[in-house]
Amino acid sequence: MADVIYDAIVIGGGPGGSSTASFLARAGKRVLVLEKEHFPRFHIGESLLPYNRRFFADMGVLETLEKEGFPLKTGRNGRYTREATAFQVERSRFDHLLLQHAEKSGAEVREGITVTRFENTAPDAVTVETRDDAGRAQIVRARFLIDASGRGNLTGNQQGIRVVHPHLKKLSLFGHFTGVKLDDGRASGDTIIVRLENKWFWIIPLAMEKVSVGCVMDQAEFAAMKQTPEQVFNGIVQSSAVMRERMKDARLLNTIQATSDFSYRNKRFVDHRLIRVGDAAGFMDPIFSAGVHLAMYSGKLAAKAVIESLAAGDDGAKRFRKYERRVTRAMQLYWEMVEGFYTTPFIEVFFEPRNKFNLPSAVTALLAGELEGGWKVYWRMRLFFLIVKIHSRWPILPNICFEDKPAESRAPQFVHPSSDPMMEQTVKQL
Repeated sequence: MADVIYDAIVIGGGPGGSSTASFLARAGKRVLVLEKEHFPRFHIGESLLPYNRRFFADMGVLETLEKEGFPLKTGRNGRYTREATAFQVERSRFDHLLLQHAEKSGAEVREGITVTRFENTAPDAVTVETRDDAGRAQIVRARFLIDASGRGNLTGNQQGIRVVHPHLKKLSLFGHFTGVKLDDGRASGDTIIVRLENKWFWIIPLAMEKVSVGCVMDQAEFAAMKQTPEQVFNGIVQSSAVMRERMKDARLLNTIQATSDFSYRNKRFVDHRLIRVGDAAGFMDPIFSAGVHLAMYSGKLAAKAVIESLAAGDDGAKRFRKYERRVTRAMQLYWEMVEGFYTTPFIEVFFEPRNKFNLPSAVTALLAGELEGGWKVYWRMRLFFLIVKIHSRWPILPNICFEDKPAESRAPQFVHPSSDPMMEQTVKQL
């Protein structure tokens, strides 16, 4: 076997891969990032969480992002929430800035390189096989491999360990628009979520005259319609009084695109000298905008585990298992929130906050990205889910009706800024 060249190879240059590479490179490790596309490239998922700012600061990229002038969505510091503002980002620019930062931090970045397979049977190294845009093959080795390949899920698919969620088989229809009606003043940068009976819309301001609007629906329902993505999107907009009002003067800037949003997770997040981060560990419905946050959270933890394992001179097995436990616990809380969002009892509890036991503050903290809140947040989240379960059997709150009515009649469809759910009664009934 040839001598190992790199301390770590990172598959994928998105937020998870870029953050992992930045932390490794800033620690003086020799790291190679292999990205199959050429940045900048279009990507969906523009709404970030407040706690992303902490990762940006730790990586040394916060000042760069602040200078870009990305819109801010604002909330309020709650009892357990230490961050109250978040960026709304056009992912082509944002992802490119993070990848450039990883390179400036000392990582070697190669774009246009597709990883075709990996091998981790050797005791002291991992091997990846690659192909460039011209079809040239190469083999690269390192002590550790970080899979940040997103929903491409390269290592999980090769090992056959992807498990698709049995119910969350969704599809997103989305585009960029101008002329969308936003809220006034301080709330103009907030994400707006419009919840219909079995689907939902996002409205995310990206710039003064550019707004991302998307609809998440069941893939089976979309297939049964036998229409183009634009026809389906426009039809659903017209079915909602709230969306008709928001979109009455909107003009499409590009095209309506469709992408499958099958929620899944891999049976394992780690393997011999291998760590999966972000969507390569598991992908969930984007309702709570947690994707980039979980990618960077897991990326930072993965970098720490690799750095400590390199210092110890071992394969990192014990550290990797600790990593898996922490990431599993973080993801599980969001999974429960996502699963609940598609049930009526959850919505009826979620949109009728009561300030008992500081439950709204705990939910807000989690949805802001507080993953290190400890027991004081965790037990309150367990109580929140228990209340939802009780309400599903013995209703204790008003029922919701999703029938479409004129906006002025205050029909109970809902819009809320996702940066500050449940806090200060910010939910608006329309």
